[in-house]
Amino acid sequence: MTAPPDTAPTDADLLAASVRDGDRFTAVYDLYYADIHRYVAGRLGPQAADDVVAETFLAAFRRRASFDPSRGTVRPWLFGIATNLINQHRRTETRRYRALAQVGVDRDPDGHDDRVATSVSAESLQPSLARALAALSRKDRDVVLLKALAQLSHEEIAGVLGIPYGTVGSRLNRARRKLRAALPAGSEGM
Repeated sequence: MTAPPDTAPTDADLLAASVRDGDRFTAVYDLYYADIHRYVAGRLGPQAADDVVAETFLAAFRRRASFDPSRGTVRPWLFGIATNLINQHRRTETRRYRALAQVGVDRDPDGHDDRVATSVSAESLQPSLARALAALSRKDRDVVLLKALAQLSHEEIAGVLGIPYGTVGSRLNRARRKLRAALPAGSEGM
């Protein structure tokens, strides 16, 4: 499956090309590394993120020949791999949210990039939100954080988690209700 010469290759084209030439996988890595890292760091913290993101791309490289473009694009496929690896670190994630609930957040990030990443990560969570996220079931937390941190659509989340589209909406609504109930009065944006 090759793109016409006057159009840019799709991410699926890049992945397919990497099956024939492993060095071409670098283009996929370059396209999605920052998004995947931001998502994983938001869930597990920056130290664990480096390892989990490396594992994500290694797993994607190993499975690249089995990627099925009819099930979606490469981006949600990578988020699915990352989410599965995060779930192997579920206790770490839950402990992280509980710790954030106890100590709060360091309000002095180093540079602009850190401030941007921190604004969408668990590092910036208020203690009550961290506590509420820790209390969610893994399934509900996955849906909420794929929506909030990865900014995936309902359809993409359904593909990532292998669940029906309607289940995404149900889990997201249930999780939002639980989060709203756990937050102090006047908290908006959930």
